[in-house]
Amino acid sequence: MDDALLQTVWQQRRPDKRVSHVSQPLQIFMKYHLARRVRALSRLASIWDEVVPAEIREHTALERFQRGTLTVMVDSAAHRFRLQMLLNGGLLGEIQSRFPDALKKVRLVPGQFYAVDIAGEPRYEF
Repeated sequence: MDDALLQTVWQQRRPDKRVSHVSQPLQIFMKYHLARRVRALSRLASIWDEVVPAEIREHTALERFQRGTLTVMVDSAAHRFRLQMLLNGGLLGEIQSRFPDALKKVRLVPGQFYAVDIAGEPRYEF
């Protein structure tokens, strides 16, 4: 075999170096997964603000919404107990009827948080 033929065969058998930019998969992930989650959480946060009484709402922060479970951080045991009683008394059904996505349950966890962000706007923990 001459050198030209060997070079051609070698180049054809060599694996291609496929390079893709990181931005393409990230853009797809953000567009289809994160955007839907952010829209759902914003709708859920507005419903939470409407339904939950103000004296309890200021002691809570929405932490995450995953697999139909909304996790809410509550800063004291007394407020967590009152919120649990409200949820068992029909507040959960009210939220489920207003929220079109599949909200199965609300999980209350203890925690500390800041009620407002740097700009002074209400802060939601997702």
